[in-house]
Amino acid sequence: MTEEIIYPWGDTRRYNSYSGYFRKIFGGRVQKVTLNAGFTCPNRDGTLSTGGCTFCNNEAFTPSYCTPEKTIRRQIAEGMEFHAGRYRRATQYLAYFQSFSNTYAPLERLREIYDEALAVEGIAGLVIGTRPDCVDSEKLDFFAELARDRYVIIEYGVESCCDETLHAINRGHDFACAQRAIRATAERGIHVGAHFILGLPGETRRMMIDQAARINDLPLDTVKFHQLQIFRDTPMGRDCIAHPERYPLFGLDEYIDLFIDLLVKLRPDLVVERFAGEAPPRYHIGHRWGLIRNETLLKMLESRLNERNLWQGRALGDL
Repeated sequence: MTEEIIYPWGDTRRYNSYSGYFRKIFGGRVQKVTLNAGFTCPNRDGTLSTGGCTFCNNEAFTPSYCTPEKTIRRQIAEGMEFHAGRYRRATQYLAYFQSFSNTYAPLERLREIYDEALAVEGIAGLVIGTRPDCVDSEKLDFFAELARDRYVIIEYGVESCCDETLHAINRGHDFACAQRAIRATAERGIHVGAHFILGLPGETRRMMIDQAARINDLPLDTVKFHQLQIFRDTPMGRDCIAHPERYPLFGLDEYIDLFIDLLVKLRPDLVVERFAGEAPPRYHIGHRWGLIRNETLLKMLESRLNERNLWQGRALGDL
C-alpha cells in the first residue's frame, strides 16, 4: 500500500487548495456571496479611458441576483438563499464584492457599504475585488481596521506581469503599480489576492510560465488564474471577429498542462483559489469548453497532477 504524502500546506492534495485554506481559518466550509455595489472603474468613467479593459464584460461573471438597485443586505439574503441548497454545509459566508473596482469611491461611501455588509448575520468577512490603482493609504488604513477582527482580503486584478501586455489590453496601469498596491496592503496585515489571465494576445507559453517567479516575489496569500475567454460586446471580442488568427485559445487539456507547468514553479504557501473558469455560452465568441463547474475542473487538475506525479512548488525543490 502506497503511503500518502502530506504536502507542505498540510494535506494530501497536490496543490494548496482554497477549500483547505478556509478550513484552517474558519474550521469548516465558508461560501462567498457575490455582490454588486454599483461601483465603476477609472477605465470606464473617463478618468483613464471610457472603453474599459479590452477583455472585460462584467456581466459574464455576475449572478442574476446581483444588481446595484438592490441594497447590499437584500443581495446578501438572496445570495444565501441561492447557495443554500447546493452548499448545505456552509454556515458562514463572505461578502464578495466582485463587480468592477470596489475601492473606487470616497472613503465615506466605502464605510457605508462595507459596514452594511458586515452587519448582516452570518457574514464572517469581506472579499474585495479592485484595481491596484484604486487604493491609497487612507483606504488601506480603513480596511486594516476592519481586518483586526474580521477576515478581509483585497483581490487585485493584475492580469499579467508584462507591461507590454497590460498596455495592449488597455489596462491603464503597469506591473509596478500592482507591486506597490500588493505590498502596501500586506504591510497593513490585510490578506491579499491577485488575479491573472493566461493566454493574453502576444504572450508565449514561456512568458506565461515564467511569470511564476515574479508572482512568488509578491506578498500574496491567494492567486486566481483564468484562461483567456473572448466575450461579446468587448473591444477584444470585436477584434477577434475581425482577426481570429490573433487569438489561438487553449483547449481544455492543453490548458491544464500549461497551468501545471506554472504551478510547479509557484511557492507552496500560495493558495490557489481558481485555475480556470467558464462563463455562460451566450457571452462567448468562438471556442469555449462548455459549462464545466469549478469542482469538475479541480478534479481534472488533480487527476493530471497524479498522472504526471507533480505538485505545487515541485520545480522549486523536493519535499
